[in-house]
Amino acid sequence: MKRIAVFAALAVVAAAALFAGGKKDAPAAPAAAGGDASLSYIMNRQKLVLGLDDSFPPMGFRNENNEIVGYDVDLAKEVARRMGVELVLQPIDWNAKEQELNTKEIDCIWNGFTVTEERKKVITYTPPYLGNAQVIVVKGNSPLRTLADLRGKIIGLQAGSSSVDALDEAVELKASVREVIEYKDYLTALMDLDVGGADAILIDLVVANDNINRSGKDFRILEETLAAEQFGIGFRKGEDALMNKVWETLLEMARDGTVARISTQWLGADISLIGK
Repeated sequence: MKRIAVFAALAVVAAAALFAGGKKDAPAAPAAAGGDASLSYIMNRQKLVLGLDDSFPPMGFRNENNEIVGYDVDLAKEVARRMGVELVLQPIDWNAKEQELNTKEIDCIWNGFTVTEERKKVITYTPPYLGNAQVIVVKGNSPLRTLADLRGKIIGLQAGSSSVDALDEAVELKASVREVIEYKDYLTALMDLDVGGADAILIDLVVANDNINRSGKDFRILEETLAAEQFGIGFRKGEDALMNKVWETLLEMARDGTVARISTQWLGADISLIGK
């Protein structure tokens, strides 16, 4: 799929997320519960530890200088700067992200973290800040054109990701494939696709788009999607004070154009949901 077509798809996803339910006002964060010391904990310690998968471009990944960069990283750096605290980027095993959060190894999960009803039971989320979708990536010369063509094929995805949930919910599709391979990260999955270890990869649209454009590999995205999603920033359950402060800072950044600038830099267009 050509770059402009993918950005158009992202824009559609963002618009669908924005206008779902007829809502037009920017979502406000809920009030913090009494006795919630999460914000004062961060301010007293003077640092915010962000947990991420450092192989998840364009949200967070290592560049040629081994520096962690990306869309979420730039947003978080500016939030931390405005809060007056140090941002610590902590790579984690994505399959153990909730454990890392609950044991206070990290203070938040901010890395293309899909909001799901199951996760909301144990995570305090900000309102959604970006729309996304689960898509299928194949090699350019693959005969696969539709989801139905995946019958009897090998599908790869990242362990612990929302791709797993999307495939579980697509019961008929999952039952029709020959094998599902779980990889540690999407970059490994896409490399295996390139060498023929899998027939297709189920992956986030924003990641697929970035990989195709950055790597120059002859990959193609099927037009049919599995699920529309939204990304949110995750905090320990009940830590509304810290979540509120981060979200209020992002709204401030949206008002002064900072979010639009970062979105255009990393995603090619201002498709953020923040303040819209």
